[in-house]
Order: sequence, then C-alpha cells, then structure tokens
Amino acid sequence: MRCYPNLIVQNLRCMCPRETFINLVTIPVRFVTFDGVIAQGVIEMHRDLIEDVEDLFRFMIAEQFPLSSVIPIAQFGWNDERSMAANNTSGFHYRFIAGTERLSKHAYGRAIDINPLFNPCVEGMVIQPAGAVYDPCNCGVLTADSPVTEFLKAHGWTWGGDWESPKDYQHFQKPE
Repeated sequence: MRCYPNLIVQNLRCMCPRETFINLVTIPVRFVTFDGVIAQGVIEMHRDLIEDVEDLFRFMIAEQFPLSSVIPIAQFGWNDERSMAANNTSGFHYRFIAGTERLSKHAYGRAIDINPLFNPCVEGMVIQPAGAVYDPCNCGVLTADSPVTEFLKAHGWTWGGDWESPKDYQHFQKPE
C-alpha cells in the first residue's frame, strides 16, 4: 500500500493546527464488506501509525471481519453523527471529546472507530449513535476476546470497551 500526505484533509488546513496537519497521512486500505466482497477504502491517521493500520486491515481481511465502509470523515461534512449512522469506520477527526474542551485522540489521528452502529458508545441509558445496538453475537461486533480487539491491544492500543464509563466499543486509540 502507498500512503499519501493528508490529501483529504486539505480543506481543514485552516482549522487544524499545523503540527497536527503535517503528521496526517491518507492510507489506502482493503477490507471485507458484510457481503463478503473485498472493497477499497481510505483512512486518515497519524504517520506514526501507518504500519499498525496496514497490519490491522490485513488482519481483518484474514479474519473475515466485516466493515460497512472506510471513508474519511470529511466525506460526511466533518459530522461524526452522519459518519456513525452510516456505520463508517474512520480515524482522524479534529474534534473535542464529547462534553469536554479536551481534544479527542481522533484530533491527532491516533484513534480509530470501527463499525459504530454495531459497537456503540454506551453511557447509562444513552447509546450513540442513535439506533445502534450492541449484540456481541452479531458479525462485525467487537468484544474483549474478539480477534480484532486482541490484535490491537497486543500492538499497544487501548480499547474503549475496557473503560468504566462510557463503554465506547467502537473506539481504539494508541498513546504517543
């Protein structure tokens, strides 16, 4: 695979700090769809994570772990809700952690959300995205013992499903 310097985030340049922007790359990836077809997508991440991301997507193909889509959040007008409602797997998104003034790891390209409709963020009775259902028996769902979760954790990523609250089953992040 060949990575490209931040092609999709060009229109974000004015909002994103230069030190963040210059570290982003667009990574072409292949993935298995829920129909069993190999599809092409792209994900934007921090350049330090290229190898991890390429290895992850190769691993998911080998495991036949399906994804709905892998499209940069820019294609959803920088709207996280729209991206999640489409069950889109994504990385970089320059935004704050919900309800705070702290930047999310997504804002640095150091986090990935996988199949958010099947792996929602759950805090008490609030489930995001709206209409999401977490059923560990379904295909494309992440659990503590799923191969994808174990793979990422073995590579130094942390999983939002391990958090006390909220449980963010779609979310993985890698510390610097």
